[in-house]
Amino acid sequence: MRTMLLASAMALGFGALAITQGAIAQQAPTDAQALQRMQNFQTTGQSLDMELVPQTGRRADQIRRNLQRIRLPQGFQIELYAVVPDARHMAVSRNNANVFVGTRKSQMWVVVDRDKDRIADEVKRFAPAVRFTQPNPCYSPDGFLYVVEHNRVLVFPAAEFFFEGPDVAVATVVEQGKLIPPAEESFNHGHRVCRIGPDNKLYVSLGQPFNVAPAAKLELYNQVGIGGVIRMDRDGSNREVYARGIRNSVGIAFNPRTRELWFTDNQVDGMGDDTPPGEINRATGPGLHFGHPYFGGGRVRTVEFKDVPDAQLPRVTHPEAEMVAHAADLGLHFYTGTQFPERFRGGLFSAQRGSWNRTTPVGARVMFTPMKPDGSGMAGEPEVFAAGWLDDETGEYYGRIVDVAQLPDGSLLVSDDTAGAIYRISYRR
Repeated sequence: MRTMLLASAMALGFGALAITQGAIAQQAPTDAQALQRMQNFQTTGQSLDMELVPQTGRRADQIRRNLQRIRLPQGFQIELYAVVPDARHMAVSRNNANVFVGTRKSQMWVVVDRDKDRIADEVKRFAPAVRFTQPNPCYSPDGFLYVVEHNRVLVFPAAEFFFEGPDVAVATVVEQGKLIPPAEESFNHGHRVCRIGPDNKLYVSLGQPFNVAPAAKLELYNQVGIGGVIRMDRDGSNREVYARGIRNSVGIAFNPRTRELWFTDNQVDGMGDDTPPGEINRATGPGLHFGHPYFGGGRVRTVEFKDVPDAQLPRVTHPEAEMVAHAADLGLHFYTGTQFPERFRGGLFSAQRGSWNRTTPVGARVMFTPMKPDGSGMAGEPEVFAAGWLDDETGEYYGRIVDVAQLPDGSLLVSDDTAGAIYRISYRR
């Protein structure tokens, strides 16, 4: 296995990884020390008794009771798949359907269904020696797990093999402080997401930290790709800005039928309850500009840039779909399974986490957007697919939906970072 892993890592350009027998440390290593040891196939000294998340008890029972509130189309059902603290974006491994789960904190989780009954048997910390910073995962078709953080990108070449223990083979794709200039780090809009594109390149979204990006920052941001989507070779080389004019995208996906990039974008706050709209965007190729900061969402101009003449604006690609204002559209996924009825096949599922700054809250639901058979565009307007996590009378959230992913059997996974859970939606024929 080590030989295979070394060959795979070298093929990606990570360089030779020394295979040595490091002594177990007497105290926990720092993050940098842990990475260095794992890059050299050395143990980090972490305990083999890894942190597990209980899957039974009062909390799990209450989450199941809350799911009785959820409304779905006829024939669909929703169940608790796993209790996963702070569950954000998900990546499903290609062989064993293990689900790697990111958070807004310093840990990642791996969800394991060993007996394949479509209910998780085990949820444990992934790579506990690494102190992550807002990690989110994505998988490559050949089985490499990429983890994009606030200002770093790592790759775990054999995560599906090594996750059982605390030490996981790892390589650095983008060093700490090299994804964006450290001076531009912010607690606001710093949650990155990634995908491996059909061109075998790594795509990463880089939200900009302001409500409306100031004019003084635009030259730097356009150059670096902040407020956009960047792409690079899988070893971190040949970085380029793929798309610009994006306020804060926390969901990107490729349509498998057209190979085009689609992404959500969270729009400007403070302009009113019902404006500007949220966005689902479609990038037909590189070099497009999607409007920020000149547009707050859709075709609504921002107050800060409303006096910029149309003739001085970049050529803007407006959204494919306008969503309800301030619903916080996040993760999205093109459905490729056959379990769901025909009308859902090839369609786009997306998550709305729910509003924080709206007089009447909206969101906390899964949306569905039908697509034309050839994938060339929408076949209808976005519609509500799963709802009920928001109490319409009290405005209380019973969950906040972040991401959607797909299991090999064609069922859909939905993450909830507030309840700390992943749900499974399936269809009864």
